Amino acid sequence: MNRRPVTNIEHFFKDEEIIVSKTDKKGVITYANDVFINICGYTEQELIGTQHNIVRHAYMPRCVFKLLWDTVQKGQEIFAYVINRCKNGDHYWVFAHVTPSFDDKGNIIGYHSTRRVPNREILNEVIIPLYKMLLEEEQKYKNPKEAMMAGEKMLFNILKEQNLEYDEFIFLTLNK
Repeated sequence: MNRRPVTNIEHFFKDEEIIVSKTDKKGVITYANDVFINICGYTEQELIGTQHNIVRHAYMPRCVFKLLWDTVQKGQEIFAYVINRCKNGDHYWVFAHVTPSFDDKGNIIGYHSTRRVPNREILNEVIIPLYKMLLEEEQKYKNPKEAMMAGEKMLFNILKEQNLEYDEFIFLTLNK
């Protein structure tokens, strides 16, 4: 579990702003735009060369990150709602689009993420309750791998009950 302080104070960015970052294949930040730097509270020097999970929030289910990484490492894009932690413990929500970056031979060389302001109604009605359930499931286990697998199983069972794949679920929430 992330033991860094959490303040429960939310930060917001403007609808027209886009948070952008790039990482290498291992998730080390190679680029961070000004919007990212401003909202998270880290300097560019603190971000570049650091694992992207520097902004991982303790309330973000690990199983969602597993799904994200599993997807992009297969060379596919993914959309996901993410709660991130600022340097001072505050947080901000994003609707993230993460894509692999390829070299001229088709090999993955890193990842590119753009994050937009999420729909507040979707967050409140769908995502926050879902993430709370997933996190509660993960917290039942002391072993981090078992916790992540239990959360993943719960997520896939919820999707199966709705007869949806993850990407279908995300895009249905957008159209509410």
